[in-house]
Parts: sequence; C-alpha cells; structure tokens
Amino acid sequence: MRQEDVAAAARVARSWVSRVEHGRLDGLTVDRLRAIAAALEIRVEIVATWRGAGGARVVNERHSRMHELIAAHLSRLPGWEFAAEVSFSRYGERGVIDILAWHAASRTLLVIEIKTEIPDPAGLVAQVNRYRRLAPAIARERGWNPAVVATWVLVANADMNRRQLARHRTMLRNAFPLDGRAFRSWLRDPAGAAVAGAEGAAGSGVTGRAQGIRHASGLGFLAIDHRDTTNGSLAPTRRVRRPTILVNAREEAHLRGNRAPGAPATARIGLGDAGEPR
Repeated sequence: MRQEDVAAAARVARSWVSRVEHGRLDGLTVDRLRAIAAALEIRVEIVATWRGAGGARVVNERHSRMHELIAAHLSRLPGWEFAAEVSFSRYGERGVIDILAWHAASRTLLVIEIKTEIPDPAGLVAQVNRYRRLAPAIARERGWNPAVVATWVLVANADMNRRQLARHRTMLRNAFPLDGRAFRSWLRDPAGAAVAGAEGAAGSGVTGRAQGIRHASGLGFLAIDHRDTTNGSLAPTRRVRRPTILVNAREEAHLRGNRAPGAPATARIGLGDAGEPR
C-alpha cells in the first residue's frame, strides 16, 4: 500500500503516515497511531511498566504461586507428565498455554489455564476454546497423540472471582461443566465416566473434527495465601485461615505504634495479605 492509500483508509494526513513509517512518533496521538495501524490490520497495544522488572514481579507473583501449586499437585498424580508455559504459533495464531499435561495410558491431553482474576468471562471462554482447538496439533509436535482433550480453568479463590462466577454462572458452567471436586476425581482416573458427564452437562456431546476427540472441561478455585500454603483442596475450597503469631506486649506496642501499659504478657496479631501485622 502507498502512503496515500493508508492515509485515506485511516483518514489522516499523509505526513502522519510518513512519520510513523520512519519511526518518528513525537506529537502523534494514540488515536492517529491506532487508525494508521488499523488500516494495515495491525493492533497497537500500550503496555505500562513500573520500576523495571518490579511491576512484572508484583503482577505475576500470584500467578506464579498458583502455577507452582498446580504443578506440585500434578506431580503427585500417577501417569501424568506436563510442560509449563508452552508457546505456540500456528497459522498466525500465537499464544502461551500455562500448563499442558499428558496422560499416556488414556491418551488424555489436559490444557490448564490459570487466572488470578476473570474480568472478561466471555473472553475467557473464547481463549480456552481456542487452546482446545489447537492443543491436539501442539501435542503431536511433542509426540503425544490425544484421544481426549480436557480443559481446566483454575481461578484464584477471591470474593471478586466468585461474584463473577455467580453473575455469569450459566455461561461459565455451560462452557466448563465440571467443578473442582469432580475434576480432581477425573484427574485420578482420566479414562473414567467424567468425560461423558461433561459432555452431557454441556448439552452438546462435543467431538473433534475427524479424529473423534472427546472433550472434558472444568472450572475451579485455588486457595492461596501469602505463605504459598493452601488448605489442601484445589476447589471448591474453604477459606484459608490466617496464620497468627505470638508477641509480647512490648513488641505489640512497637508494631502498633503506641504503648500499651498494663497489656497482657502475650497478644495475638493476625497477618494481613501482604504479610504485615494489622
């Protein structure tokens, strides 16, 4: 395309297209940049960073802890092997699967998607469906030839996420029929009847294209806290009890920023989310 063509499609002056082509973005508004990019079928994303790698560490900390807990759980189950952060690029579709697991005895492939929050439930369903569609080809590159493809969405156990599930329960449970308890049972015996149960709950009896691949899908909650501990349940979960520490009266007064004359010899202080006394 000529600069004139791009400018006409974006409805901007040709000089702006020339500036973008030469990498001179000073004075260019975001709207103009996006219009020019859209004319070329390019999507422009703005990424905010904070204190170098510090921002990424803060944002990804909970995701990484959930990843470790799930990997540890899979490691304890017989017959499962898995790969983490599996990137793919197939016919222009790119992405990263959080965990791709394989059960050779039943030829079962499991796609695990980890979410610290679910701000866009419809987008989550579309994302997981895309992973499920591409997963067999990705698995065959590793020498895995699946007969069953399962998808498991694990969401951080938080009030906001549970409210999202309540507001969009029909859509989410139709897409992911198995809850955490049922899916944990399925993981212990992937060749069992849970797949048929999932298809019946979804009301579709879904199969793959020509391969006749069966599907199972579930969504559950994973409880984590600042000490990387859980209550031993992947989902559904009870609330994790906050740990407590014992300190003497003088230390308590120092922590609270005041003095406590006549305070008892010991006092209990609960730990907040950040691990700080409150």
